[in-house]
Amino acid sequence: MSHRSAITTHVLDTALGRPAAGVPVRLSRIDDEPAVLAEATTDDDGRVAELGPDQVPAGTYQLRFDTAAYCAASGQECFYPEVTVTFAVTDQRHHHVPLLLSPFAYSTYRGS
Repeated sequence: MSHRSAITTHVLDTALGRPAAGVPVRLSRIDDEPAVLAEATTDDDGRVAELGPDQVPAGTYQLRFDTAAYCAASGQECFYPEVTVTFAVTDQRHHHVPLLLSPFAYSTYRGS
């Protein structure tokens, strides 16, 4: 049975104009008691269906994207072998943190 994770992500390959399938992703809590909460790989739509628990306490979290593995698999150059996004959870709302990726740039934002 699937659940909706409190923190979700998806990766879009802006250079190729499509979802980035096969990106390894790790979700960690990095304050108080640092811990890896989940590890997964993006699906064909560039999303991770389940990434960690359905609720997380307020704190500082981090998503680590293994972009080197993705670039190698897709035959692209890779200036950023890893992208790490650190963000604050302050309430119990769902937190969606997308990554827009190309070989020489990336951006992220608070999604919905």
